[in-house]
Amino acid sequence: MSAHDETVVLERATLAKVTRRLIPFLLLLYVIAWLDRVNVGFAALQMNRDLGFSPAVYGFGAGVFFVGYALFEIPSNLILARVGARRWIARIMITWGFVSASMMFVRSETTFYALRFLLGVAEAGFLPGIIYYLTHWYPAAARARAVSWFMAAIPLSIVIGGPLTGLILEMKGTLGLAGWQWLFLIEGLPAVILGVVVLFYLTDTPEQARWLDPEERTWLSARIRAEQAQAKSRHSVGLRQALLHPTVWQLALIMFACQSGSYGLTLWVPQILKGLSGLSDLHVGMISAIPYVCAAIGMVLIGTHSDRTGERFLHIAIPSTIGAIGFTASAFLLSPIPGMIALTIAAIGDLGSRGPFWALPGRFLTGSASAGGIALINTIGSLGGFVGPYGVGLVKNATGDFTGGLLLLAFMLFASAIATLHLRRAPALGA
Repeated sequence: MSAHDETVVLERATLAKVTRRLIPFLLLLYVIAWLDRVNVGFAALQMNRDLGFSPAVYGFGAGVFFVGYALFEIPSNLILARVGARRWIARIMITWGFVSASMMFVRSETTFYALRFLLGVAEAGFLPGIIYYLTHWYPAAARARAVSWFMAAIPLSIVIGGPLTGLILEMKGTLGLAGWQWLFLIEGLPAVILGVVVLFYLTDTPEQARWLDPEERTWLSARIRAEQAQAKSRHSVGLRQALLHPTVWQLALIMFACQSGSYGLTLWVPQILKGLSGLSDLHVGMISAIPYVCAAIGMVLIGTHSDRTGERFLHIAIPSTIGAIGFTASAFLLSPIPGMIALTIAAIGDLGSRGPFWALPGRFLTGSASAGGIALINTIGSLGGFVGPYGVGLVKNATGDFTGGLLLLAFMLFASAIATLHLRRAPALGA
């Protein structure tokens, strides 16, 4: 066997071991994170009625999470780069778990807004922290697939959480608590437990990975260091330059548009499906999983194809366009089955771009510039998580239906596709 063949075998064995060790666990963490940020959409089936919340009040409270998230995103990720992913991710999870469980005590608009804001503060830095963490474990050529597998937690959390949430909501009246109160309590505590597990399970860098063979540690560490050095010499961008560079801001605005669509759908889909079908809360929880089963498959297939071809931009623009078409169709299809098909197309298109997108920043950012740049992109993107749900709520408040809100989400994804195609001509960092 030639030296090249031996290196290929070593690479495959090492990355397979890294994937088995990290991806299932990180996916589980993100499933819990996603459930705790979007379970308010299912809670709203009962909570809005019990507390007298209007669509605008609910939309603002659902979205204000992302204001707190955005304000503390960059500081949180810079601290993570300084103290290490293991300790900081554990801190994030433990604090957000307690705040999420505390949502059971909401009694007014003020407490609803305050706790959702604090939940965003507590969770700030988690997603960009994991993306930054993965850049220390996966070479650039394998990164989109790894990110796609990790971010498959977004649709999987709905696949798992939808039916589970429906069952929990049926506990209304048990021990004098409403179903939505049980929902926040039961789905908040696992984050606290897993936060403690993180301290003992995660490894900060390949050099510290005793679960890799010595030659595997050596190869992976050398490969990651070489890519980081190459990116640094090619672009030589520091933290301040990264935060001010037009390319980073273009990426941030693309993510803003995508997140507007994603959260506009996720935080309203239970109520959209309730209106289309008239089904019970339990059945709404179950059928809400359908678009996200398809989206999970689409995410992995698109991310894998992007890695295989090495192309990123079309793998963002085309899914975004498909998602926009799905949202447009769903605005006018009022029958349950056609409406569900349209929402499924929207979910596949919107979420399918995530793996290729998050493979882009690591191509030109390293070190603290990487941590800060990724955090900035996700910060601006997070504001889409406020604009999307709140925009849909305002439009529904004004018109009485979801048509205008769904068209707003379609516009956001069309804008994302156009901006991505424009980004192909943008100068590289350091240029």
